[in-house]
Amino acid sequence: MTRRSAAVALWLLAPAACFGGGKVGALEVRILSTMLTGDQGYGEWGFAALVVADGHRILFDTGAHPDTVLRNARELHVDLSNVPDVILSHHHLDHTAGLVTLRREYAKANPAALAKAHVGEGIFASRTDGGAREANAMIGFKGEYQGAGGEFIEYGKAREIYPGVWLTGPVPRKYPEKNWNPGRMLRLAGGQTIEDNLPEDQSLVIDTDKGLVVISGCGHAGIVNTLEYARAKVRQAPVYAALGGFHLYQANDETLAWTAAKLKEFGVQDFLGAHCTGIEAVYRLRQLVGLDRKTAAVGAVGGGFTLAQGLDPGSIAR
Repeated sequence: MTRRSAAVALWLLAPAACFGGGKVGALEVRILSTMLTGDQGYGEWGFAALVVADGHRILFDTGAHPDTVLRNARELHVDLSNVPDVILSHHHLDHTAGLVTLRREYAKANPAALAKAHVGEGIFASRTDGGAREANAMIGFKGEYQGAGGEFIEYGKAREIYPGVWLTGPVPRKYPEKNWNPGRMLRLAGGQTIEDNLPEDQSLVIDTDKGLVVISGCGHAGIVNTLEYARAKVRQAPVYAALGGFHLYQANDETLAWTAAKLKEFGVQDFLGAHCTGIEAVYRLRQLVGLDRKTAAVGAVGGGFTLAQGLDPGSIAR
Protein backbone atom coordinates (compact mmCIF):
# COMPACT_ATOMS: atom_id res chain seq x y z
CA MET A 1 0.00 0.00 0.00
CA THR A 2 1.38 3.42 -0.94
CA ARG A 3 1.42 6.35 1.45
CA ARG A 4 -1.38 8.01 -0.52
CA SER A 5 -3.62 4.92 -0.61
CA ALA A 6 -3.10 4.37 3.12
CA ALA A 7 -4.05 7.98 3.79
CA VAL A 8 -7.19 7.65 1.65
CA ALA A 9 -8.19 4.44 3.42
CA LEU A 10 -7.73 5.92 6.89
CA TRP A 11 -9.45 9.17 5.85
CA LEU A 12 -12.55 7.34 4.63
CA LEU A 13 -12.72 4.98 7.61
CA ALA A 14 -12.24 7.66 10.26
CA PRO A 15 -15.34 8.24 12.46
CA ALA A 16 -17.26 11.37 11.54
CA ALA A 17 -18.59 13.79 14.10
CA CYS A 18 -22.36 14.25 14.22
CA PHE A 19 -23.96 17.67 14.32
CA GLY A 20 -27.60 18.45 14.95
CA GLY A 21 -29.81 21.19 13.58
CA GLY A 22 -30.17 19.83 10.06
CA LYS A 23 -26.64 20.81 9.02
CA VAL A 24 -23.80 18.49 8.11
CA GLY A 25 -20.64 19.09 10.11
CA ALA A 26 -18.25 16.58 8.52
CA LEU A 27 -18.19 15.95 4.78
CA GLU A 28 -15.82 13.91 2.63
CA VAL A 29 -16.07 13.27 -1.11
CA ARG A 30 -13.73 10.91 -3.00
CA ILE A 31 -13.90 10.40 -6.78
CA LEU A 32 -13.97 6.76 -7.91
CA SER A 33 -14.64 7.26 -11.63
CA THR A 34 -13.68 10.04 -14.04
CA MET A 35 -11.37 10.43 -17.04
CA LEU A 36 -8.22 11.76 -15.36
CA THR A 37 -6.13 9.50 -13.14
CA GLY A 38 -2.65 9.53 -11.65
CA ASP A 39 -0.62 6.68 -10.16
CA GLN A 40 -3.69 4.80 -8.93
CA GLY A 41 -6.95 3.76 -10.53
CA TYR A 42 -8.38 3.54 -14.03
CA GLY A 43 -9.79 6.45 -16.00
CA GLU A 44 -12.96 6.34 -18.10
CA TRP A 45 -15.63 8.62 -19.55
CA GLY A 46 -17.87 8.30 -16.51
CA PHE A 47 -18.43 9.44 -12.96
CA ALA A 48 -18.77 8.03 -9.46
CA ALA A 49 -17.91 9.40 -6.03
CA LEU A 50 -18.13 8.20 -2.45
CA VAL A 51 -19.79 10.77 -0.20
CA VAL A 52 -19.54 10.55 3.59
CA ALA A 53 -21.75 13.10 5.36
CA ASP A 54 -21.73 12.92 9.15
CA GLY A 55 -21.11 9.20 8.88
CA HIS A 56 -23.79 8.54 6.25
CA ARG A 57 -22.03 6.76 3.37
CA ILE A 58 -23.47 7.30 -0.10
CA LEU A 59 -22.23 6.23 -3.53
CA PHE A 60 -23.08 8.89 -6.11
CA ASP A 61 -23.22 7.30 -9.58
CA THR A 62 -21.51 4.05 -10.56
CA GLY A 63 -19.19 4.68 -13.53
CA ALA A 64 -19.21 3.81 -17.22
CA HIS A 65 -18.09 0.17 -17.19
CA PRO A 66 -19.39 -2.62 -14.96
CA ASP A 67 -16.13 -3.06 -13.06
CA THR A 68 -14.33 0.32 -13.06
CA VAL A 69 -15.60 1.56 -9.70
CA LEU A 70 -15.05 -1.87 -8.17
CA ARG A 71 -11.43 -1.95 -9.38
CA ASN A 72 -10.74 1.65 -8.38
CA ALA A 73 -12.25 1.18 -4.93
CA ARG A 74 -10.04 -1.83 -4.36
CA GLU A 75 -6.90 -0.06 -5.58
CA LEU A 76 -7.68 2.96 -3.37
CA HIS A 77 -8.50 0.65 -0.44
CA VAL A 78 -12.03 2.03 -0.18
CA ASP A 79 -14.58 -0.40 1.24
CA LEU A 80 -18.06 0.02 -0.26
CA SER A 81 -19.61 -2.91 1.60
CA ASN A 82 -20.79 -0.52 4.33
CA VAL A 83 -22.48 1.87 1.89
CA PRO A 84 -26.27 1.32 1.92
CA ASP A 85 -27.31 4.04 -0.53
CA VAL A 86 -26.51 4.66 -4.17
CA ILE A 87 -27.72 7.74 -6.04
CA LEU A 88 -28.05 7.71 -9.82
CA SER A 89 -27.98 11.21 -11.27
CA HIS A 90 -29.59 10.17 -14.59
CA HIS A 91 -29.99 7.20 -16.92
CA HIS A 92 -26.86 7.51 -19.09
CA LEU A 93 -24.65 4.43 -19.14
CA ASP A 94 -21.53 6.33 -18.05
CA HIS A 95 -23.20 6.83 -14.66
CA THR A 96 -25.12 3.60 -14.23
CA ALA A 97 -23.08 0.73 -15.71
CA GLY A 98 -21.55 -0.36 -12.41
CA LEU A 99 -24.81 -0.55 -10.45
CA VAL A 100 -25.59 -4.26 -10.75
CA THR A 101 -21.97 -5.40 -10.50
CA LEU A 102 -21.38 -3.38 -7.33
CA ARG A 103 -24.60 -4.55 -5.69
CA ARG A 104 -23.84 -8.22 -6.39
CA GLU A 105 -20.21 -8.01 -5.29
CA TYR A 106 -20.67 -6.12 -2.02
CA ALA A 107 -23.88 -7.94 -1.05
CA LYS A 108 -21.66 -11.00 -0.53
CA ALA A 109 -20.20 -9.31 2.55
CA ASN A 110 -23.24 -7.25 3.58
CA PRO A 111 -26.81 -7.84 2.31
CA ALA A 112 -27.57 -4.15 2.91
CA ALA A 113 -24.71 -2.89 0.73
CA LEU A 114 -25.91 -0.59 -2.06
CA ALA A 115 -29.41 -1.98 -1.56
CA LYS A 116 -31.25 1.32 -2.06
CA ALA A 117 -30.93 3.21 -5.34
CA HIS A 118 -32.29 6.77 -5.30
CA VAL A 119 -33.38 7.98 -8.75
CA GLY A 120 -35.30 10.85 -10.31
CA GLU A 121 -38.68 10.31 -11.92
CA GLY A 122 -38.28 9.61 -15.62
CA ILE A 123 -35.12 7.54 -15.37
CA PHE A 124 -36.93 4.43 -16.67
CA ALA A 125 -38.64 6.18 -19.60
CA SER A 126 -38.16 4.59 -23.01
CA ARG A 127 -35.59 6.22 -25.30
CA THR A 128 -34.54 5.83 -28.92
CA ASP A 129 -31.42 6.79 -30.85
CA GLY A 130 -33.44 6.73 -34.06
CA GLY A 131 -34.10 3.02 -34.47
CA ALA A 132 -36.40 0.46 -32.92
CA ARG A 133 -33.82 -0.64 -30.34
CA GLU A 134 -34.33 0.50 -26.74
CA ALA A 135 -31.65 3.09 -25.90
CA ASN A 136 -32.23 3.28 -22.14
CA ALA A 137 -30.09 0.63 -20.41
CA MET A 138 -31.73 1.44 -17.08
CA ILE A 139 -34.83 -0.46 -18.15
CA GLY A 140 -32.77 -3.65 -18.25
CA PHE A 141 -30.78 -2.76 -15.15
CA LYS A 142 -34.00 -2.34 -13.19
CA GLY A 143 -34.88 -6.02 -13.24
CA GLU A 144 -31.28 -7.13 -12.68
CA TYR A 145 -30.84 -4.84 -9.69
CA GLN A 146 -34.16 -5.83 -8.13
CA GLY A 147 -33.29 -9.47 -8.78
CA ALA A 148 -30.08 -8.92 -6.78
CA GLY A 149 -32.15 -7.64 -3.84
CA GLY A 150 -31.97 -3.93 -4.62
CA GLU A 151 -34.78 -1.40 -4.28
CA PHE A 152 -35.38 1.73 -6.34
CA ILE A 153 -36.74 4.89 -4.70
CA GLU A 154 -38.01 7.50 -7.17
CA TYR A 155 -38.13 11.24 -6.47
CA GLY A 156 -40.39 13.74 -8.17
CA LYS A 157 -39.31 16.68 -6.01
CA ALA A 158 -36.57 17.76 -3.62
CA ARG A 159 -36.32 15.70 -0.45
CA GLU A 160 -34.07 15.47 2.60
CA ILE A 161 -32.80 11.88 2.85
CA TYR A 162 -30.61 12.41 5.94
CA PRO A 163 -30.28 15.47 8.21
CA GLY A 164 -28.73 18.14 6.00
CA VAL A 165 -28.45 15.78 2.99
CA TRP A 166 -30.85 16.51 0.13
CA LEU A 167 -31.70 15.21 -3.32
CA THR A 168 -32.97 17.80 -5.74
CA GLY A 169 -35.10 15.36 -7.70
CA PRO A 170 -35.82 16.61 -11.25
CA VAL A 171 -34.62 20.20 -11.63
CA PRO A 172 -36.83 22.86 -13.32
CA ARG A 173 -35.22 24.49 -16.36
CA LYS A 174 -35.54 28.18 -15.52
CA TYR A 175 -32.60 29.14 -17.75
CA PRO A 176 -32.13 27.74 -21.29
CA GLU A 177 -29.01 25.73 -20.48
CA LYS A 178 -28.85 22.97 -23.09
CA ASN A 179 -26.28 20.83 -21.32
CA TRP A 180 -26.75 17.60 -23.24
CA ASN A 181 -25.83 16.14 -26.61
CA PRO A 182 -28.59 15.96 -29.23
CA GLY A 183 -29.81 12.79 -30.90
CA ARG A 184 -31.58 10.75 -28.24
CA MET A 185 -35.37 10.96 -28.11
CA LEU A 186 -37.96 10.19 -25.46
CA ARG A 187 -40.73 7.85 -26.54
CA LEU A 188 -44.21 9.05 -25.64
CA ALA A 189 -47.53 7.26 -25.62
CA GLY A 190 -48.93 6.81 -29.10
CA GLY A 191 -45.53 6.40 -30.72
CA GLN A 192 -44.59 10.09 -30.65
CA THR A 193 -41.08 11.20 -29.70
CA ILE A 194 -39.57 14.40 -28.31
CA GLU A 195 -35.97 15.43 -27.65
CA ASP A 196 -34.61 13.83 -24.51
CA ASN A 197 -33.54 16.66 -22.21
CA LEU A 198 -32.83 14.26 -19.33
CA PRO A 199 -35.88 15.23 -17.24
CA GLU A 200 -34.78 12.94 -14.40
CA ASP A 201 -31.42 14.68 -13.89
CA GLN A 202 -30.81 15.26 -10.18
CA SER A 203 -28.00 16.35 -7.87
CA LEU A 204 -27.01 15.84 -4.24
CA VAL A 205 -27.00 18.87 -1.93
CA ILE A 206 -25.34 18.96 1.49
CA ASP A 207 -26.25 21.80 3.83
CA THR A 208 -23.34 22.96 6.00
CA ASP A 209 -22.49 25.98 8.16
CA LYS A 210 -20.20 27.14 5.34
CA GLY A 211 -23.00 26.98 2.79
CA LEU A 212 -24.32 24.40 0.34
CA VAL A 213 -22.15 21.74 -1.26
CA VAL A 214 -23.64 20.47 -4.53
CA ILE A 215 -22.53 17.23 -6.21
CA SER A 216 -23.52 16.64 -9.82
CA GLY A 217 -23.10 13.73 -12.23
CA CYS A 218 -23.39 15.67 -15.49
CA GLY A 219 -25.59 18.61 -14.62
CA HIS A 220 -27.75 18.01 -17.68
CA ALA A 221 -30.39 20.26 -16.10
CA GLY A 222 -27.75 23.04 -16.22
CA ILE A 223 -25.30 23.98 -13.50
CA VAL A 224 -27.00 27.34 -12.93
CA ASN A 225 -30.49 25.83 -12.88
CA THR A 226 -29.27 23.20 -10.42
CA LEU A 227 -27.51 25.58 -8.04
CA GLU A 228 -30.35 28.07 -8.05
CA TYR A 229 -32.90 25.32 -7.43
CA ALA A 230 -30.79 23.94 -4.59
CA ARG A 231 -30.77 27.34 -2.91
CA ALA A 232 -34.52 27.68 -3.38
CA LYS A 233 -35.37 24.24 -1.97
CA VAL A 234 -32.73 23.66 0.70
CA ARG A 235 -31.66 27.07 1.99
CA GLN A 236 -30.94 30.53 0.61
CA ALA A 237 -27.27 30.17 1.43
CA PRO A 238 -24.11 30.62 -0.62
CA VAL A 239 -23.01 27.61 -2.66
CA TYR A 240 -19.76 26.87 -0.88
CA ALA A 241 -18.64 24.14 -3.29
CA ALA A 242 -19.73 22.65 -6.62
CA LEU A 243 -18.25 19.23 -7.34
CA GLY A 244 -18.56 16.66 -10.14
CA GLY A 245 -19.57 16.73 -13.79
CA PHE A 246 -21.26 19.79 -15.27
CA HIS A 247 -21.24 19.10 -19.05
CA LEU A 248 -19.50 22.32 -20.05
CA TYR A 249 -16.79 20.79 -22.24
CA GLN A 250 -18.53 22.04 -25.38
CA ALA A 251 -19.58 25.42 -23.97
CA ASN A 252 -18.48 28.53 -25.86
CA ASP A 253 -16.85 31.57 -24.27
CA GLU A 254 -20.14 33.43 -23.97
CA THR A 255 -21.76 30.55 -22.09
CA LEU A 256 -18.77 30.15 -19.79
CA ALA A 257 -18.74 33.89 -19.01
CA TRP A 258 -22.44 33.83 -18.12
CA THR A 259 -21.97 30.68 -16.03
CA ALA A 260 -19.02 32.20 -14.19
CA ALA A 261 -21.01 35.34 -13.37
CA LYS A 262 -23.74 33.21 -11.84
CA LEU A 263 -21.21 31.15 -9.85
CA LYS A 264 -19.81 34.39 -8.42
CA GLU A 265 -23.35 35.53 -7.60
CA PHE A 266 -23.95 32.25 -5.73
CA GLY A 267 -20.71 32.70 -3.77
CA VAL A 268 -18.93 29.56 -5.01
CA GLN A 269 -15.57 29.21 -3.24
CA ASP A 270 -14.51 25.70 -4.32
CA PHE A 271 -15.03 24.15 -7.74
CA LEU A 272 -13.95 20.62 -8.69
CA GLY A 273 -14.85 19.91 -12.31
CA ALA A 274 -14.67 16.23 -13.21
CA HIS A 275 -16.01 14.05 -16.04
CA CYS A 276 -17.81 16.13 -18.70
CA THR A 277 -17.04 19.54 -17.21
CA GLY A 278 -14.08 19.87 -19.56
CA ILE A 279 -10.48 20.78 -18.79
CA GLU A 280 -10.50 24.10 -20.64
CA ALA A 281 -13.89 24.98 -19.13
CA VAL A 282 -12.53 24.45 -15.60
CA TYR A 283 -9.57 26.74 -16.28
CA ARG A 284 -11.79 29.42 -17.83
CA LEU A 285 -14.22 29.30 -14.91
CA ARG A 286 -11.31 29.46 -12.45
CA GLN A 287 -10.12 32.67 -14.07
CA LEU A 288 -13.55 34.27 -14.51
CA VAL A 289 -14.85 33.44 -11.03
CA GLY A 290 -11.60 34.62 -9.42
CA LEU A 291 -10.54 31.29 -7.95
CA ASP A 292 -7.04 29.76 -7.97
CA ARG A 293 -5.29 26.39 -8.18
CA LYS A 294 -6.21 25.56 -4.59
CA THR A 295 -9.89 26.31 -5.03
CA ALA A 296 -10.66 25.28 -8.63
CA ALA A 297 -9.26 22.19 -10.31
CA VAL A 298 -9.95 19.27 -12.62
CA GLY A 299 -11.04 16.22 -10.63
CA ALA A 300 -9.07 12.98 -10.87
CA VAL A 301 -9.64 9.43 -9.65
CA GLY A 302 -8.71 9.35 -5.95
CA GLY A 303 -9.11 13.11 -5.63
CA GLY A 304 -11.91 14.81 -3.80
CA PHE A 305 -13.01 17.34 -1.22
CA THR A 306 -13.43 17.69 2.51
CA LEU A 307 -15.38 20.37 4.29
CA ALA A 308 -12.49 20.85 6.70
CA GLN A 309 -9.64 21.15 4.17
CA GLY A 310 -11.22 21.94 0.80
CA LEU A 311 -10.14 20.46 -2.51
CA ASP A 312 -7.78 17.54 -2.96
CA PRO A 313 -7.95 17.07 -6.74
CA GLY A 314 -5.16 14.48 -6.82
CA SER A 315 -1.48 14.99 -7.56
CA ILE A 316 -1.95 14.89 -11.35
CA ALA A 317 -4.50 17.74 -11.21
CA ARG A 318 -2.89 20.16 -8.75
